[in-house]
Amino acid sequence: MKKGVLISTTEHLLSAFTGMGIDNAIVELDNLELPILDGSAKPFVEMIQKAGIRKQRTARTYLRIVREIELREGDKSIAVYPANTYSVEYSINFPHPLIGKQSFCVQLTNGNYLKEIAAARTFGFLHEADAMRQQGLIRGASTQNAIVLNRDQVLNPPLRFPDEFVRHKVLDLIGDLALIGKQILGSVVADRAGHAMHTALVSRILRDRSYWEETALEVESEMPAMASAAALSL
Repeated sequence: MKKGVLISTTEHLLSAFTGMGIDNAIVELDNLELPILDGSAKPFVEMIQKAGIRKQRTARTYLRIVREIELREGDKSIAVYPANTYSVEYSINFPHPLIGKQSFCVQLTNGNYLKEIAAARTFGFLHEADAMRQQGLIRGASTQNAIVLNRDQVLNPPLRFPDEFVRHKVLDLIGDLALIGKQILGSVVADRAGHAMHTALVSRILRDRSYWEETALEVESEMPAMASAAALSL
């Protein structure tokens, strides 16, 4: 990558890589931002499957969390605790009749990412859209790449999951934590956290090596095997 180049909105692709067990891939871009596609990680998963996945001889190493890390900001929090596998638990609370309080927990083993997380789309509220566009945000947002809600209904049903909103937050968190550079072994618990807190957790982990150790699993089958994907052109 060229020095000083900043690539935006990487979380859905990085989430797909983690969920598919990919830690060695080449991605070719012709822009400074990844495409939103349908607002989920499913199209990226399909591209990875089409490109092909190959196991490698080198053993995969993990970043094992050895002591708990907790970040809090008002009623928002994110934490990661020592564990033998990678799991994510997320809770949200939106003042909307179709969202409200939702929680979801997933173990990133046995294909759970594909079945439970990959297809969950990002979402937004119609009454906030005009203000965001005036700030130069969500210029490409539409009912084709996000769940759109007005004050009491989904404008582009059906939902892919009854709790698709919190599942997408799990998807985002997995992608943001991929910025660590290695898959973690730990139990991540988030409550109304958001991208800023996700990346703050990444910074805390990378800044203080007393929180983790680099390790290889004795039973590799507990997590996806080390693999590489052929080049993806986006």
